[in-house]
Amino acid sequence: QHVTSGPFVSCSTPGLCQSVAMLPPAGHLLSLLLVIGTGGSVPSHPASPQGCYVAEEAGERTFRCSQAGLSAVPTGIPNDTRKLYLDANQLVTVPAGAFQHLPVLEELDLSHNILAHLGAAFQGLAGTLRHLDLSANQLASVPVEAFMGLQIQVNLSANPWRCDCALQEVLRQVRLAPGTGTGIVCGPGARPDLVGQEFLPLGEEELCGAGRGGAQRSTDVALLVTMGGWLVLVVAYLVHYVWQNRDESRRPLKRVRMLPVRSEDSSILSTVV
Repeated sequence: QHVTSGPFVSCSTPGLCQSVAMLPPAGHLLSLLLVIGTGGSVPSHPASPQGCYVAEEAGERTFRCSQAGLSAVPTGIPNDTRKLYLDANQLVTVPAGAFQHLPVLEELDLSHNILAHLGAAFQGLAGTLRHLDLSANQLASVPVEAFMGLQIQVNLSANPWRCDCALQEVLRQVRLAPGTGTGIVCGPGARPDLVGQEFLPLGEEELCGAGRGGAQRSTDVALLVTMGGWLVLVVAYLVHYVWQNRDESRRPLKRVRMLPVRSEDSSILSTVV
């Protein structure tokens, strides 16, 4: 009996035709071969962490992880991200070079976390990063190296700053975001007389009097005092030397005047003359 199974398969044996009809379509076979070739798993793109999503804002790739409950910088951030929002999480620290795989990152928001230390977190962003928000964290100090080479506008407000010469040196390397300067206030780690005061109006004397600058000035004063003491000693010695030589030059004349002149010596002197 001749049996036709499907539009392209014809056979004369019913059992064979039934077996052929049970085979999956060619497309399914190709998918099955791909799965077997990849070790039994279908390739997939890395999923964003829970609470994070990718968006296009003003034509720029944005990765938002605001209020996502993160305790570490997430993985899977697209390489073409230009704006990254990690604000309102539980980040305590940021590893060195955590964002160096983002070659076009321009804006980074780390505000409202519990960051207490920053090392080389922004390594590799010197040519791209323009805006950085570190407000409302637990930063008391930041190493100068943290912003080395960066041309950024930064928000450092609402942190418990120690307010010393080191912070002054840090601020020389960055530009503060407009309207954020008044929010840089001295925290509990500052000198008692500075706690609660705004940092920017403070002068160098107030900040460095008991710190590194004060120590340097104390050293300079001590050096000046020592040099002045040596100068006084040299001048005193010279004055003493001059007066001593002056006295020595006068003593022979006085001795000659005080020598008694005898009569016979006068006669001899007259005869000689």
